[in-house]
Amino acid sequence: MQIESLKMFCDLAETESFTKAAQINEVTQSAVSQQISSLERLFKSLLIERSKKKFRLTREGQVLYDYSKQIIQTYDALQNTLQEIKDIISGTIRVTTIYSIGLHELPTYVKRFLKTYPTVNVHVEYRRANQVYDDVLSNVVDLGLVAYPTKDAKVETVQLRKDPLVLICHPSHPFAKNKSIKLKAITGQKFIAFEPDIPTRKALDKILKDFSVEVQTVMEFDNVETVKRAVEINAGISIVPLATIVQEIAKQTLVAVTLEDGDFVRPIAAIYKKNKVLSPAMKQFISLLKDEDK
Repeated sequence: MQIESLKMFCDLAETESFTKAAQINEVTQSAVSQQISSLERLFKSLLIERSKKKFRLTREGQVLYDYSKQIIQTYDALQNTLQEIKDIISGTIRVTTIYSIGLHELPTYVKRFLKTYPTVNVHVEYRRANQVYDDVLSNVVDLGLVAYPTKDAKVETVQLRKDPLVLICHPSHPFAKNKSIKLKAITGQKFIAFEPDIPTRKALDKILKDFSVEVQTVMEFDNVETVKRAVEINAGISIVPLATIVQEIAKQTLVAVTLEDGDFVRPIAAIYKKNKVLSPAMKQFISLLKDEDK
């Protein structure tokens, strides 16, 4: 029996998916099944109740998972400590991020990180906010990047920075001539919104409600790129993080207008599973993400 077999079993128990367990360990689903069968023969116990309806560990499987998790965490801590003693920063960091952060903020940090630590591989995937949390909790990834982080007892949250929120409009829109504007001025305007389950949408809805502002929502999208495209064709106005429209401002396809009523920002955070043993590479990567001087 090897550590890899126990890790694969734990990944399967946490994701409840042979497909995801195979993805995490970069093997085939068949290889995962073979490892589980091998463990069952070794311990002479059925570890998983095989049912098409629901994945469930047996009592023996739960005991094996509890002890295996301790063994893996101890092994990871040992490896990381030895790397730190030797001053080695290497390995792979698996990151999942919402689109706006991944497209507009993360690339600069990854470039800096890889220049300093060329032997580290940073693998990035783009997901919706709820999927980022799912990936982190199921150990599909090491680190998640989200906006408006939610409190979760199973997750460690590292606050990174706050992006200013600005109103955007087409250059020919009447608002384009203003450097700043009060929220009340957008009452009744055609508005390009995020979909209702997007954290930024929920935050904007609260802001508008607090200021008793009602807009005419004409389109809803699940990412900032399509929101921007809709504003660029003058279908309406919107409110987005300033960091996501740098290129459009430079090309003069969009105009950013400051909101006068307050300091409206979008908080960004890194999240990882509670009690996760951070590798030296992960520690350095998180430290770099906290550095605003990119």
